[in-house]
Amino acid sequence: MNSIKLNPECIRCLVKKQLARVPKQSDMLDEIKFIQNVLRVIADAPITSSAPELVAQIDVIRRDIFGSIEDYSDIKRYFNQLMLSLEPELTNSLSNSADPLKLAVQYAMTGNYIDFAAMESVNEDKLRELLRKAKDIELDNNVYAQLQNELRSAKRMVFLTDNCGEIVLDKLLVKTIRQQYPLDITIIVRGGEAVNDATLADAEQINLADIAPVIGNGNNIAGTVLNCLSNEARDKIESADLIIAKGQGNFETLYGCGRNIYYLFMCKCKMFAERFGVPQLSGMLLNERKLSIL
Repeated sequence: MNSIKLNPECIRCLVKKQLARVPKQSDMLDEIKFIQNVLRVIADAPITSSAPELVAQIDVIRRDIFGSIEDYSDIKRYFNQLMLSLEPELTNSLSNSADPLKLAVQYAMTGNYIDFAAMESVNEDKLRELLRKAKDIELDNNVYAQLQNELRSAKRMVFLTDNCGEIVLDKLLVKTIRQQYPLDITIIVRGGEAVNDATLADAEQINLADIAPVIGNGNNIAGTVLNCLSNEARDKIESADLIIAKGQGNFETLYGCGRNIYYLFMCKCKMFAERFGVPQLSGMLLNERKLSIL
């Protein structure tokens, strides 16, 4: 099943963000060449293409014209360490919760705020505030009950991660799931650098493999494009009874595939908030097979 993924608002946002990423004091001819190529990528893209796929193509062009692109290594290490410092406190909250799984889902959803691609800025104080209020996030009770039922019956699960820092909260969610359900779980991170998305290096920093096996997906697209995955990642996804996909990028690239995916993200951009009829920074728990509104 293919779905239309490009839309006017997304295209406008993509162009605006790419123009903002032009290095200061660039040669005018290089800037013109870059803008022309960005517009050409968008013009030639099928309407079933997602923004993360196009950004990956544009990054190649940026590198060819301007040299190296932004390095998020320090930012990633910082937010990984920040969330690790909060892990004991959050673990204690989970231990004292009447419904640890629900709170772990709310925490993981909140962590999706740490996104330097979708957000104009990531404020540490705002992040802490969101974590304090995480327990108040309203989940769709029907989707949450369905998730619980499927966790009981599933044998193999894949967890698709998104951003740095956020993966500490993903770690807590996977750990909580393993405590309650006897599942074979594989965690999949990006196979290369994509803004501040989590890679194997980030997984190593937070000891993610202590919770479950971790593999890369074979590419540096800020999402999960099924026909671009490594054989190992594709095999894991195809054999999974249940998939949890974190973040807008994973939603954008996977929506319409028809697999049994539970999407878990925060509506960070105006287009996503309008799409679901919720305020910005609202948390979302959705099931791929139940979605028919887009």
